[in-house]
Amino acid sequence: MEERCCAAVRVLVLQAAWALAGGQVRYSVPEEAKAGTVVGRLAQDLGLEAGEAEARRLRLVAQGRRASVEVSGASGALLVSSRLDREELCGKSSPCALRLEVLLDRPLRVFHVQLEVTDINDNAPIFPAPRKNLSIAELSVPGSRLPLEGASDADIGANAQLSYTLSPNEHFGLEVKSKDENKISVLLVLTKPLDRETIPVHRLVLTASDGGRPSLTGTMELVISVLDANDNAPQFNQSVYKVQLPENTAPGTVFFQLTATDKDEGSNREIYYSFSDAVPEKIQDVFKIDEKSGEIRTAGELDFEDIQSYDLEMEARDKGTPPLSGHCSVVLEVVDVNDNAPEVWVTSLSVPVSEDASVGTVVALLSVSDRDSGANGRVRCWVWPASPFGLEATFAGSYSLVLREALDRERVSEYEVEVRAEDGGAPALRARRGLRVPVSDVNDNAPAFAQAVYTVLARENNLAGAELARLWARDPDEAGNGRVSYSVWEGGVGAGGGAAASSGWRAASSYVSVDAESGRLWALQPLDYEELQVLQFEVRAVDAGEPPLCGNATVQLFVLDENDNAPALLPAAGSAPEAGAVAAEASSLSSVPGSDSVSGTLWAWAAWGAPAGQVVAKIRAVDADSGYNAWLRYELWEPRGKGPFRVGLYSGEVSTARPLDEADGPRHRLLIVVRDHGEPARSATATLSVSLLEAAEAALAAGSSSSSSGSRSSVGVDVGAGATSAATNVWLVVAICAVSSVFLLALVLYGASRWAPRAAVLSGPGPTTLVCASEVGSWSYSQRHSRSLCVADGGAKSDLMVFSPNFPPPPPPGPAAKDTQPEPSSLLDTVSSSLAHVYLFSNSLVPFDVCLKASLL
Repeated sequence: MEERCCAAVRVLVLQAAWALAGGQVRYSVPEEAKAGTVVGRLAQDLGLEAGEAEARRLRLVAQGRRASVEVSGASGALLVSSRLDREELCGKSSPCALRLEVLLDRPLRVFHVQLEVTDINDNAPIFPAPRKNLSIAELSVPGSRLPLEGASDADIGANAQLSYTLSPNEHFGLEVKSKDENKISVLLVLTKPLDRETIPVHRLVLTASDGGRPSLTGTMELVISVLDANDNAPQFNQSVYKVQLPENTAPGTVFFQLTATDKDEGSNREIYYSFSDAVPEKIQDVFKIDEKSGEIRTAGELDFEDIQSYDLEMEARDKGTPPLSGHCSVVLEVVDVNDNAPEVWVTSLSVPVSEDASVGTVVALLSVSDRDSGANGRVRCWVWPASPFGLEATFAGSYSLVLREALDRERVSEYEVEVRAEDGGAPALRARRGLRVPVSDVNDNAPAFAQAVYTVLARENNLAGAELARLWARDPDEAGNGRVSYSVWEGGVGAGGGAAASSGWRAASSYVSVDAESGRLWALQPLDYEELQVLQFEVRAVDAGEPPLCGNATVQLFVLDENDNAPALLPAAGSAPEAGAVAAEASSLSSVPGSDSVSGTLWAWAAWGAPAGQVVAKIRAVDADSGYNAWLRYELWEPRGKGPFRVGLYSGEVSTARPLDEADGPRHRLLIVVRDHGEPARSATATLSVSLLEAAEAALAAGSSSSSSGSRSSVGVDVGAGATSAATNVWLVVAICAVSSVFLLALVLYGASRWAPRAAVLSGPGPTTLVCASEVGSWSYSQRHSRSLCVADGGAKSDLMVFSPNFPPPPPPGPAAKDTQPEPSSLLDTVSSSLAHVYLFSNSLVPFDVCLKASLL
């Protein structure tokens, strides 16, 4: 730059020399020269000597504007004093010459100096605005032109010659035309069709470059807006939308919102939504759409079991002219919820089921379904109660109700079966179906009596046809299989059956009979205890099934003694007819009150001086009855006063009450009454004539009587029994009384605990128990069949026999006739639980035998 400036100054100096020759000095200086730059040696060019310029006050006078130059007083050179801007000084004028006046004193002279400020490229092109907004229709065709304002450059000449360029793009180009030497026109040319939806605004840069060296440039931004045309239809971002909605969604629920876009703008992009014409009105009643927002909501109720999915064709239409539309499909999948409980149906039912049906028998066919799907439709089934039936799956949704265990109608005659089903939903829904399965009967149960052995007590002398007992056998089967008929199975008189035993076997059917329907046991004839004590037989119960089944029970009929026999006096063994008694009607003592029989006169002898307590005679009597009815006591009826004799109460021994002397007289007549303990008591009377003899005569009389009879001296009398026998009898009576008291006390306590009286036909479980007591000890045993161990004549023993009756308890109450047996309408006798029958047998060879028979519950 400095070299260029020096060269320019030399040129200017030459020009100044040439101008001085013409009378005017001309200088040229480039604009923007630095302050202090020497423009020219003005004093020298004006022909002044060195120092003269200072001396003559060489100075510069500006004309109307700031000269920006000055004259150096010392050197006389023209210097740049401030910034020179050609554009500011001259604008676009060319050339830019400044006229300066230089004054010189002594003498005053005026010199004209022309200073030309030359242009440098210090100004870049400038556009009128940094941004230019343009608009062009989207549908403009290529070749369309838009005029642009050109740039301006403050420089001149080549520095002001402008050229234009446009930033690279594919839609626009630049066309520059010269109007004249000084003006050019700049046009923006469309080279490619526009698409507003692709590029709504084009931003370009127009650059103007001048011709300076270096070249300076100016730019302007072109903002080209593409004006929209309705050339785009609304578009959905998907052609198919898939939505899932639970079937229990409430009406009015918004489940989807359509969103369509239109690349146009303004009214061309305003969209409203609707159902396509292809959607049936029935579906449009279920759904509603907001045409502005595109919200789709339910208008009705959904049911997965009716319709699983909906295909909704939707349309979006803009408001352009003409309007354009876009379409999409909304596939609504209805999601199943567990709103349907399982359903259980009985398709086949085979009832009743025979109780002998085999395991695996199909009872019913079931169909199980659930209208839901998936886990909600998976059904689990079971049977309650779990036995005796079960479920077997045959195929999907079908089950068989089968028998899993053997049936027993007598245990359960009908089953209430419940088939339960539960689906797999959350929460699970359940269903149940009840089935009534009756069990039909087969004859698999034989009639059964309540106990194997029945003990029946009946009083003798009963009426023919009197009811003895009522037997009952239970058959749990029903109808004919449970209808029982009764019959007497042959039996006979057991051991100890009295006179019947000696007369041969007698069938039980000759004594008793049983009603085939009711089981009532009655007597065919009056019973006689003295003939029959125990009758044992079997009763058979047979049902009406096919084949018939039967059951047996043993009946032990014990005949209870009645006091129907009066005591009878026994003759002495081997007594002659002449020793017999006088006939009863010839007796003078037949008027004794309560006497049922009268014997003849009996004789006995006693020695004078016999001590007190000596046995003179023994009255022997028997009673065909038993127990208390046969327990005899002896009373001295006459004489009633204090006589010399007395009679043992239970022994019948006539003994001296005091020592005999001559004042007692030679002969005494004693009236002895023998009574039993029956109710009412029966009695017999005996007349004993006692003769008082000397001791030798009494011994002779006793010896002759012994040789003729072999045992005792007179009919019905045993004479001379020792004191040992009497003592034994006394202790035996004491023992019997003690045992009887304890036994009766136990019976009273037992009866008090029961409170209720019992009929003559008593019942109670357990076998017969015999307890016997004797002088030598006691022993007991139990057996199913009781036997009487006491007879009228026998060895010296005392036996106690206790029976535990073995009769069934009354049947439980119930409506069925076959399960209920009424109480016997009449019984032979009524005895309480505390009843005890004590039978006393007396024997002439022993003091007496006692047999106590007690009927216990």
